[in-house]
Amino acid sequence: MFKTLKNDMPASIVVFFVALPLCLGIALASGAPLFSGLIAGIIGGVVVGSLSGSKIGVSGPAAGLAAIVLTAIGTLGSYENFLVAVVLGGIIQLLFGVLKAGIIGYYFPSSVIKGMLTGIGIIIILKQIPHFFGYDKAFTLFKGSGESTLSQILNTINHIQPGSALIGLIALGILLLWSNVLSEKGKIFQIVQGPLVAVVLGIIFFVVTQSNESLAIAESHLVSVPVPDGFDSFIGQFSFPNFSAITNPEVWIVAFTIALVASLETLLCVEATDKLDPHKNVTPTNRELLAQGTGNVLSGLIGGLPITQVIVRSSANIQSGGRGKMSAIIHGFLLLISVILIPRLLNMIPLSVLAAVLLIVGYKLAKPSLFKKMYDLGWKQSIPFTVTVFGIVFIDLLWGIGLGLTVGVVVILIKSFQNSHFLHKEGEDIDDGKIKMTLAEEVTFFNKGAILKELDALPKDSYLELDVTKTRYLDNDIIEILDDFAFKAKERNIDINLISERGIVENPDSFIEFFKLRPKIA
Repeated sequence: MFKTLKNDMPASIVVFFVALPLCLGIALASGAPLFSGLIAGIIGGVVVGSLSGSKIGVSGPAAGLAAIVLTAIGTLGSYENFLVAVVLGGIIQLLFGVLKAGIIGYYFPSSVIKGMLTGIGIIIILKQIPHFFGYDKAFTLFKGSGESTLSQILNTINHIQPGSALIGLIALGILLLWSNVLSEKGKIFQIVQGPLVAVVLGIIFFVVTQSNESLAIAESHLVSVPVPDGFDSFIGQFSFPNFSAITNPEVWIVAFTIALVASLETLLCVEATDKLDPHKNVTPTNRELLAQGTGNVLSGLIGGLPITQVIVRSSANIQSGGRGKMSAIIHGFLLLISVILIPRLLNMIPLSVLAAVLLIVGYKLAKPSLFKKMYDLGWKQSIPFTVTVFGIVFIDLLWGIGLGLTVGVVVILIKSFQNSHFLHKEGEDIDDGKIKMTLAEEVTFFNKGAILKELDALPKDSYLELDVTKTRYLDNDIIEILDDFAFKAKERNIDINLISERGIVENPDSFIEFFKLRPKIA
């Protein structure tokens, strides 16, 4: 766990600065005490990070649950009653883990997962634009209160705060310069990350310009962390569940809702994070559910929001060079230390600087080139992807995923109507270590779990003969799995012999290149 500390330490600082405003913002959006978001962030980093099998996943309060939490607090009458549902939801997640329900995450097509990432990226960008320019009002994409998206953008232009906008632009410039130029110039620029430099400059800018009327940044445009007067005041910020409400049927309904939604969101984020991971690590999903359940039980007991693995923090961790679990754990400790020791210093950070950090994260999740890539893969990939993106952006996260999955299933059913699809392993010769695996005529994302299980079970120093001569349709999800396996096979000293109608290839470097991103084999 400590082998990658040199990579994890700087990454944890970036994740910390990304997580801090998210913890506060999600708590605000959930109608919960601001401190509850920080509690969830600390437990998500320290506890869940320690128990999870994910090397680069980061957990904390999730934006996808904010609407559910807001409604539930009102329905149950108080935040203390709601905390009972959080604890019960965590216990239900533990049961999911024991019952090995984590496999459900394998049955979501990659087009939907990539759509989820892209949709979240677009939302991050839209939500941070007002803060970047010093305008407090956040965007909604439907008309509301007489305002449309266009009028809100115009209002942002009309309400630009010079100080916030200036330091935001400086921060954005630093981040771009750091990632595109300076990071390749020396190790010092890899250890000291751009976001940290941007935040320090943001604090200096705030202090220097306080007496300048035109550039001074108002308190409403700064981070707002609760500042305790002493130990008793700090303890007083915690809330505790009212267990007398456990007999209320509504509490159990909310608990099951939290457990189901949090588990689904976590499993989707696990799948998405594993795809972003340059080292192609595979997260054990049942262990992840056990870790998340433990985190939610503890979070609920001391007044925190529900926890899930969060793609924004996880992707920031990956993009910052995180390699091991320590980056998530350290970021949790940084949240705890900062809340206790330096809350007043944190409250000097301009929101426009943090918005610049999140704008970069959002762009990397929703690169324009990804839309072209998905289009080039054909309508079977591009339509579920597009539906997911639009559903998330214009409705919400769960609706977007649901719509994308529905379209994806319809596409697969259309193809399955023509051909059967299954994975068949013909057997293995124990004497010479050779294993022959023959893929069926049609293999789709429904087969992801079975194929992953077969490939992970292959012993080291073995020989795999993969026969696709009868395969007429190979889903892009399966091609990605095979491509990831080719990477890991070298580490496990597994030789691969690919047999197709185009000939025999020994130890192919890239299955994606071999199939040329086209699902038709013949």
